[in-house]
Amino acid sequence: MRSVSESPFQPETGDRDTARQFVLPLVVRIERDAPPPRTDALETAARAVLVMLSDPRSTGDGEWAQTMRDWQDARIRKVVRRARGAEWRRAEALPGITVAGKAAEVRVFPPVPLDGWPKDLARLQVSGTDLDDPEPPAAADRDAPVLWLSPEVEMSAGKAMAQAGHGAQLAWWELSDEERTAWREAGFPLAVRTADPAEWRTLTASGLPVVRDAGFTEIAPNSCTVIADHPALR
Repeated sequence: MRSVSESPFQPETGDRDTARQFVLPLVVRIERDAPPPRTDALETAARAVLVMLSDPRSTGDGEWAQTMRDWQDARIRKVVRRARGAEWRRAEALPGITVAGKAAEVRVFPPVPLDGWPKDLARLQVSGTDLDDPEPPAAADRDAPVLWLSPEVEMSAGKAMAQAGHGAQLAWWELSDEERTAWREAGFPLAVRTADPAEWRTLTASGLPVVRDAGFTEIAPNSCTVIADHPALR
């Protein structure tokens, strides 16, 4: 299986660990009286990562390009925090991109040093991102990209949002320039669903890109959390 650590865009493990560490911040808007559905939040976070990766400011000589390269040369860390009210307005004032789902809003920011978060982001809470789906999500369209969550690993919504972002990034790395362009121009359609146990076993043997968590938070190191099932990779 292809994984984060095996990607051709990554240096060897030792180099990744000794390089200066950066993190990609994502902030999900969770108003007290109107939290977004969990699946919508996960899908919006995944699209936010893709929007950041494909933004002209993140590539070539763009203003975020060097920071993006530094981040991708180390471990691909993402951290999801929550905001509401004035917190959200302060987050929106910082350089970044807001991506809207059906009800969810996620703002993604260019990577920051692990020990150098902007104060308006550093003060936001990581906990409290537990979300629910009012109704079970519809079956995924198998003709479109699907990010399959492991049925064996329990994660908070914030952790799952970060993992879905990892899966989207792995799929992006594997695509050709033409396939990336087509996905971007279509608006990055994707679904995030939890695989049933039998399907998960099949997926883990498929050779599709798989996210293996480093184990910094919530779950055991090397846990397989997401498989990126893009039609172009089958």
